[in-house]
Amino acid sequence: MATLAIQTDERVKAVSFTEDAISVGLMDGRIITVPLVWYPRLLHATPEQRKGWEICGGGYGLHWEAIDEDLSTEGMLRGAPAPGAVGEVE
Repeated sequence: MATLAIQTDERVKAVSFTEDAISVGLMDGRIITVPLVWYPRLLHATPEQRKGWEICGGGYGLHWEAIDEDLSTEGMLRGAPAPGAVGEVE
């Protein structure tokens, strides 16, 4: 009997924003959506600054040069807000 092994790939494929959330599409088809209040620099960035993302960290991270922000898919999957963010668990 053959089994189907699900392959996960947490590298970034796409990024989009709503008024209050960031969504990151992963190569394996999953989409991570987290509130912008977790990332104050992104929350207060202009729409143009938010569009200025680039993939870094071998595909597992995002960087915004204009606002000096870095996120990893690992941190987003763990549910880790930026230090000092609203709702951060101490």
